[in-house]
Amino acid sequence: MAAAAAAKPLASLNFSPDPPPRLALTPDQFKYCSEALESLKEKLRTPYRINQEFSYLQANRITPSEMKRNCGVALDGVNLSKNRYTDVLPFDRTRIVLKSCKDYRPSARGYINASFITASSSESISRFIATQGPLPHTYEDFWEMVIQYQCPVVVMLTRLVDNYKMVKCGDYFQAEDGPREFGNICISTKWISTTKTSLVLRHLEVNYKESEEPPMSVLHIQYPEWPDHGVPGDTLAVREIFKRIHQIPPSIGPIVVHCSAGIGRTGTYCAIHNTIQRILAGDMSALDLTKTIATFRSQRIGMVQTLVNSYLEIPLFDFMFLASVMRDAFV
Repeated sequence: MAAAAAAKPLASLNFSPDPPPRLALTPDQFKYCSEALESLKEKLRTPYRINQEFSYLQANRITPSEMKRNCGVALDGVNLSKNRYTDVLPFDRTRIVLKSCKDYRPSARGYINASFITASSSESISRFIATQGPLPHTYEDFWEMVIQYQCPVVVMLTRLVDNYKMVKCGDYFQAEDGPREFGNICISTKWISTTKTSLVLRHLEVNYKESEEPPMSVLHIQYPEWPDHGVPGDTLAVREIFKRIHQIPPSIGPIVVHCSAGIGRTGTYCAIHNTIQRILAGDMSALDLTKTIATFRSQRIGMVQTLVNSYLEIPLFDFMFLASVMRDAFV
């Protein structure tokens, strides 16, 4: 996938901490949502079907030998230390390749533990980069990726440290006390705001230190209350994330999504966002969740990790979101 768009559109994006507007549905979109609600309602009434679907996905998981064949760059000795977890690696054919990388060894081949994710060929549907929580020695690589692929939004679905004092992600983004430098890249905070749904929003500006071009604007959304191997207490925050970013033209660049490993919460959010967008566009094939997740897993190992904490949540979140959007249409 080629780097999308020049930096200019990102420099002019004007993010706001104000609550996002309600989604206004066209008559066609209202019809699509009604159809999808009925289908999702039926699915949620038959949990055994959901179990069967996930069992099918698990039965077709990649084997260790297949991982070895398909993740050669990630398993190269020069890149092993760049992986947070040894069993969550990007496939060679869908990995992000950094053109400018601080690791200039030829065998590094522009490596970062990140993957392109998409389940639609439509240019009106968001594309994603699913990645792990950055490690201290990969902070520069992370921001290089954001600049290179012109990513307008970073969605962070983890805390830096969990309740068991385990480090889940490095601090690559906090710059409230002044600009921070990561190698040749500098980030600064334009504003920071916490929403009623516990989202922490940051409008960051990112640029190369010696660049005379205006800095890139990046909206960083952190949802620290989504527990690792758990589910949020309600759907409000996830719905707000979608509302804040779905209007950003996909042509600008992919949305970066990460948790700790970049497959569980990351895969769940990507699936929710993708499904809702496709339904609103009239693509009812989005209701075939098994196919969507199988596509995601062909692009990154283990996307949507578990039945109870990941797969089961997607139709539930979709149902709640569509119901709220349709309810808003009558207010």
